[in-house]
Amino acid sequence: MRGVMIQGTASDVGKSMICTAFCRILSDQGVKVAPFKSQNMSNNSYVTVFGEEIGRAQGVQAEAARTVATVNMNPILLKPESDMKSQVVLFGKKLQSVDGMDYRTDFHQRGLAAIDQALEKLAGQYTHLVIEGAGSPAEINLNDRELVNMTVAERADVPVILVADIERGGVFASLVGTLALMPQPERVKGLLINKFRGDIRLFKDGISFLESYTGLPVLGVIPYMPNHQIEQEDSLGVRELGRERTSRPIEIVVLKHPYLSNFTDIEPLLNEPDVSVRWVEFVHEMGRPDIVILPGTKNTIADLRYWKKQGLEKELQKIKERTWVIGLCGGFQMLGDTLVDPQGFDGTVAERETGLGVIPKMVTAFEAEKLVKRRSGTAILAGQQLKVEGYEIHTGRSFGHGSSLISYAEETEGYQDEKVLGTHLHGFFKSRECRSAFLGPIRKDKNLQAPFYEEPMDPYQRWAEHVKTHIDWHAVERIIKENC
Repeated sequence: MRGVMIQGTASDVGKSMICTAFCRILSDQGVKVAPFKSQNMSNNSYVTVFGEEIGRAQGVQAEAARTVATVNMNPILLKPESDMKSQVVLFGKKLQSVDGMDYRTDFHQRGLAAIDQALEKLAGQYTHLVIEGAGSPAEINLNDRELVNMTVAERADVPVILVADIERGGVFASLVGTLALMPQPERVKGLLINKFRGDIRLFKDGISFLESYTGLPVLGVIPYMPNHQIEQEDSLGVRELGRERTSRPIEIVVLKHPYLSNFTDIEPLLNEPDVSVRWVEFVHEMGRPDIVILPGTKNTIADLRYWKKQGLEKELQKIKERTWVIGLCGGFQMLGDTLVDPQGFDGTVAERETGLGVIPKMVTAFEAEKLVKRRSGTAILAGQQLKVEGYEIHTGRSFGHGSSLISYAEETEGYQDEKVLGTHLHGFFKSRECRSAFLGPIRKDKNLQAPFYEEPMDPYQRWAEHVKTHIDWHAVERIIKENC
């Protein structure tokens, strides 16, 4: 099988985005291509059409490749539950929760077998793979049992392109140092510089140095693209979501939970030209926004206690007359009266916690079986009947709250009343119609005109063309062909 692997000098250098671009470019050329990442660590998961969990980046990359996402594209998903423990999702299904040392000691051989199985399946369905690494391949303390960088490049027998982020500084040291410390540096066939700002002419000497010192070609220098509208997976990307989007007429404050998950629910709101989004880690930073959003969380009760300790209940009471309160998944559960976890399915021990009391009589009970499914239904919002679709991932079941937001074929779900809205559905605001219906009354109160929307270019196409313009794509093709 032909393919290429994108590795990086650190986390958040742009590996996922480069892979997304490569998937679309190859698809545009008529290539049957699939993404692959052996092991992903993220609480931002993607639900396949079969109701299985994989890393969100691989779901996005599959969309860019114009193919259907499957568990073979990300056989191992680690979902952090605390600083020391993660839930292991194997081939889309929850396996168990383990700490880092136990995982390293006990899971290595099973992980290798899963990787080989997934690669074999993909080889029977696709001609090319675009493989994503994780973090840095130069983690000396982990490399003897790693499952995601050079181990995968060797098993798939593909060349590697090494990516560095120039925005954070130290690009020369990071590239040279990574090549000096990583195993099998001979597999690296080229370098990419990502997130460049400024005049490229000022970097020509840098390119010459890198090529001379490393003996590898610099395949391109990719300029930073703001607001690319492609969902991000890494929580390091949260800082980008509100960047350069302040001082707009409609202010949204999003609570940044310690165990934040599925923050991509917020991204569509950035497409509204009159909306600003501000993330806060402390209640005293909230101010008096038009909307407060409590997003998803991997540990609902722990994050609820974090906010209650700061006085969130009183703050919501102060601003309730003018401010909308929205809860999404775990954030929705926090808004109720009571949360019950009799066997420690949400956290690690049996516990019970009083909610924020915004949604009266609502009780959330956590169960062993996680609900993971795609959903489509109808929402009634601002008097409009709207089609909605997305996915649910949660162990908590909420009931007793009466009013609903969404009607599915078999049941109703969610809550709305006056200035409170809640749902377990991820992707609710991805629909422009839902955003417009929700923001309409707020715009009316502020005497704002509804914005004019130009038909946007497909964000995958826009990003792929941006990348292809700034790299030597023919050189990338040669690297893929020469290493078959």
